[in-house]
Parts: sequence; C-alpha cells; structure tokens
Amino acid sequence: MKKIIALSVLATLLSCGGTAYNVFEQATQEIKMKTVNPNEIGLGLKEALSKGVHKEVTKLTNYNGFYKNDLVKIGLPSSLNKLSETLKNMGMSKVSDKGVELLNHAAEEAVKEAKPIVIKAIKEMTFSDAKSILMGSQNAATTYLENKTKTALYAQFTPIIKSSLAKVGADKHWEKITKQYNDLPFVKEKVNPDLVDYVTNEAIKGTFTMIALEEKNIRTSIDFRDTQLLKEVFALQDKK
Repeated sequence: MKKIIALSVLATLLSCGGTAYNVFEQATQEIKMKTVNPNEIGLGLKEALSKGVHKEVTKLTNYNGFYKNDLVKIGLPSSLNKLSETLKNMGMSKVSDKGVELLNHAAEEAVKEAKPIVIKAIKEMTFSDAKSILMGSQNAATTYLENKTKTALYAQFTPIIKSSLAKVGADKHWEKITKQYNDLPFVKEKVNPDLVDYVTNEAIKGTFTMIALEEKNIRTSIDFRDTQLLKEVFALQDKK
C-alpha cells in the first residue's frame, strides 16, 4: 500500500514536470528571505552601490571619461542646436565640436570632486524596504539612490561644475561663440544657455548610469560578487 502511495506521489511530481520543482524552489527562496536580516540586505545593496562608484564612476574621472564613453557622453543642449548648425554651415564645425569636448572635460573634472559626495550619500542612505529593492529590477538600488539623493547632489554638484567649466575654459569658449552668433544680423532668437545647470544634470545622470551598470553586473553574474556579503545577499535574487 505504501509503495502504491509513494509511486502515486512520484507520478504526480513527474507529470507536473518543472512546476513542482519551481514551487519547491520558490518556497525555499521565501524561507531564505525570511531568515536573512533586512539590515544585512541593506548593507549588501550599499556595498554594490559603492562598488559601482569606485569601479565604474572612477572611469568618468579619467581624461575623455565622458567624451569617449557613448553611455554618458554629453551632447549640446537643445538651445545650442541652431547655433551648432549655423557654425557647420559656415564651415566652423570644429568650433562647435571643441565646445562639446570642453563640456565633457568639465564633467570629468567635476566628478573627481563629486565622488566623495556620492559615497557619503550611499553610507547615510536608509532603505524603506531593502527586500523589495533587492528583488526588484536590475537597477532598483541605483534608482532608489537617485530618487533619494538627486536634489541634494544637484545643490552640491552645481558649484563644482561651475568651477570645472571655468577650469577647462568651456565657459569662455561658449560665451565667445554665443556672442558672435547672437550678433549675426539674421539671428532672431538669441541663445543664452545655462551651461552650469545643463552640465550638472548631465554629470549626475552619467554618474548614476555608471553605478547602475555595476549593479546590473553584480545582479546578473556571480563573477562580480567579490565579497562574502555580496555573494550571500545577491544569491537571494538569483532565482526570483
């Protein structure tokens, strides 16, 4: 009789195929989630974000770190598109290209000083629900960090960007070009771009883009989990 029951259970499991296995795995995963301290998950998320800053954001601080990186390269603000087209039509495309390059170099200089600000923000961050962030999208932790810190980071980044624009000569370059453009007789709509605001936003955007890249790497490949904490915490989301 016992053999018949056992065979019946086995037949049921086999007929369900992977379904029974998936249910078992899900139940096991839920048990693991309940036994892991939420604070530990929070620490794991912070470590992943910090790793993103140290590994990926550091690349932005190198010469051409923004300019030669298609993921974060800063183009012209929309207010300067007509100016750029006019320069090209006048055979002065190199002048516009140089201006774009200087904007990117300004961002590179700024991020050198801004890195400690981002690291500090990560250390001070608290998670309202670390578990849901861990089990979220591939950039869930980065998005959470951005939402929590972007306003404060903007205020802290702005003076750094202003100084950086002056340091690389981007402010003088564009000031000269815009004046020449605005003085042209056929120009009806004058341009006066707020480069500080524009580059600040683009530099912050680029910073979070690179942090998100490392978060995705950690979530999708165990090869990027080079500490015990990262291995333990992110193993929980592997089979979500």
